[in-house]
Amino acid sequence: MKLVYVFDAYCGWSHGFSGTLGEVVSRHPGLPVEVVSGGLFTRARRVPIREFGYVQGANAQIAELTGAEFGAAYDRLIADGSFVMDSEAAARGVAALRQAAPDRAADLAVALQRAFYVDGLSLSDPATYRKVAEAAGLDAGAVVAAFEAPEAQDAAEADFRRSAALGVTGFPTLLGIDGDLVTVLAHGHATADDVDRRLASLRIH
Repeated sequence: MKLVYVFDAYCGWSHGFSGTLGEVVSRHPGLPVEVVSGGLFTRARRVPIREFGYVQGANAQIAELTGAEFGAAYDRLIADGSFVMDSEAAARGVAALRQAAPDRAADLAVALQRAFYVDGLSLSDPATYRKVAEAAGLDAGAVVAAFEAPEAQDAAEADFRRSAALGVTGFPTLLGIDGDLVTVLAHGHATADDVDRRLASLRIH
């Protein structure tokens, strides 16, 4: 069995799920984790953040429910309203980080979300990936080069197709995949204990 985490780096609920994801991964070190970008803000949804009027209210709810941190630099982005969330660029970055350290994909996804939601950094900016890579002890130059390479676009589009093929309709979604059996372990919000109960029921059957 393996875990498949389908998220979007620009999804506040995915940011809120970071603590649960980290706890699940630490409790089950033997379970491989595949990280897939879902593509929340692409094409017509790639517009200034002010057009999503629900963002601040949703963030308050996420913080209350999950304890997730939303930093002052991020709050300034929201207040300004002109920032454009581009999930395609973020998915290219996820692919570049994943390529550099496949076994650490979950931790790197969490770090990338912190770069946006806490530090207010654009996930379209190569400098953001340099910072995340350096903090993780990776070859920052290689990560930035991978982010800017044409292959990153292919990887992003492959992720979006995989998310759709898995039947994922919202982010975050954590799946357990065992052969042809695909089980939803968490969708939106869940605790590590919730995930463990679902995993245990799978193993019993």
